[in-house]
Amino acid sequence: MQQLITSDGIRLNYTIDDYTDPWQEPETIILLHAVLGSSRRFYKWIPTLSAKYRVIRLDMRGHGQSEVPDADHFSFDRLIQDVIELADHLRCPNFHLAGSSAGAIIAMQVALDHPDRVKTLANFAASPGLKETNINHHHWIDSVRSKGLRGFFESTIKERFPNGIDPRFVQWFVNEAVKTNEDFFCRFVPVMRAVDQTSRLHEINMPMLVVVPDQDPHIDLQQYQVIKTHVPHCEFVIYHGYQHNITDAVPLRCAGDLLNFLNHHTAYN
Repeated sequence: MQQLITSDGIRLNYTIDDYTDPWQEPETIILLHAVLGSSRRFYKWIPTLSAKYRVIRLDMRGHGQSEVPDADHFSFDRLIQDVIELADHLRCPNFHLAGSSAGAIIAMQVALDHPDRVKTLANFAASPGLKETNINHHHWIDSVRSKGLRGFFESTIKERFPNGIDPRFVQWFVNEAVKTNEDFFCRFVPVMRAVDQTSRLHEINMPMLVVVPDQDPHIDLQQYQVIKTHVPHCEFVIYHGYQHNITDAVPLRCAGDLLNFLNHHTAYN
């Protein structure tokens, strides 16, 4: 992995996956993972995307191999700034942007605050902020405090994945998630729970792909469809029969839909 020291002194780690032809100048896509995840959660996406695009996978602050910030170095705005500083560090004036769950909420805010930087936007399993969702973040935090992250995740697996998913993958998923600092998670969730981007969705003018599950226990389908209603250039796709973690449960399907979307909206094919 490579490293970036942000303007507020936090170390962020990121990975570049680029298997394009060496004579090409590929466009860049930045992927933002979900809470309690890391850039490793996108491992299945890379073969699909990196033959055509330079793929940047960021470990968001407090996640993966990036530094865990203290309270003075953590806010929603700071998560947005991290993406812009990473793009600047990579000398990338504009880029495609895709996120999963909380990462998609951050991606939407980047597009709202820096529309000149984002070519296309892709949202997987995220409503416009968590404020109007069914999530009880107090319950989540209490559960983590009492059971630990492993206990919390193991007790909520049925809310995340359909029956029949490979138990070896589930074990890997949990093992990756519990690497996250518990105190940081308990600070992260209330920050995201306060976000509501609904009133600004009409400002998203770049092409946007929205892929959502219809069996999410935390976000009703109509809460997802708010984006379709308000974003002018929105391609809305429903994965029927899936819970929240579609980017992990069906990664090749997600990556394939993203690749088709990107190919349709890029200058070359």
